[in-house]
Amino acid sequence: MIVRKPFKTLGGADHGWLKAKHHFSFASYYDPQNMGWGPLRVWNDDEIAPKSGFPPHPHSDMEIVTYVRQGAITHQDSLGNTGRTEAGDVQVMSAGTGIRHSEYNLEDETTRIFQIWIEPATRGGQPAWGAKPFPRDGRAGRFVTLASGIDGDLDALPIRTNGRVAGATLKAGETATYELGEGRYAYLVPATGRIVVNGVELEARDGAAVKDEPRLSVTALEDSEVVLVDAA
Repeated sequence: MIVRKPFKTLGGADHGWLKAKHHFSFASYYDPQNMGWGPLRVWNDDEIAPKSGFPPHPHSDMEIVTYVRQGAITHQDSLGNTGRTEAGDVQVMSAGTGIRHSEYNLEDETTRIFQIWIEPATRGGQPAWGAKPFPRDGRAGRFVTLASGIDGDLDALPIRTNGRVAGATLKAGETATYELGEGRYAYLVPATGRIVVNGVELEARDGAAVKDEPRLSVTALEDSEVVLVDAA
């Protein structure tokens, strides 16, 4: 089963400095039939104006993954962590028992991100933050795990959930496959380009909610960058 969510149908808000589209209910966009997909609770498609951003605010009991598509995001939190994450790279925050953080676009250009929230396997725990570069040419033609709580995913940023976030960059005509285990949920979005997933065509920034598909075959109809969440 694959359900396509066209980008133009997504809920969202325009705050001037922030233009946001929500794949699932979030903030002022509420749809009781669209509260998440398995443990995946939030997938926001955010455009943040230069020299602006999210002031300090709290989180708890959530795994928050930020995938930077363009520009850079600068993080600061109540644990004393600071960092700048650039396009193509990933940062992860395990909110645990509670953490305050800010996220600013200090650049001279618009920053575009996917912000992904996944429910943790257990509540509580010491909060943590980390970031890592994932060069796009390092995932050319294949899926590479970016963040994971699954045993054996040693090179990925750690998250505290039974799932992973993966990314691939595909040239037009290339195909990448992803094995999806029984009983697992996947959600897939092409950040750029146009793709076909098991026969379902997606434009840039469309979403695809996947269940009961043992293998995903992703073919690029044009040069594409793809982000996927696999969770159970």
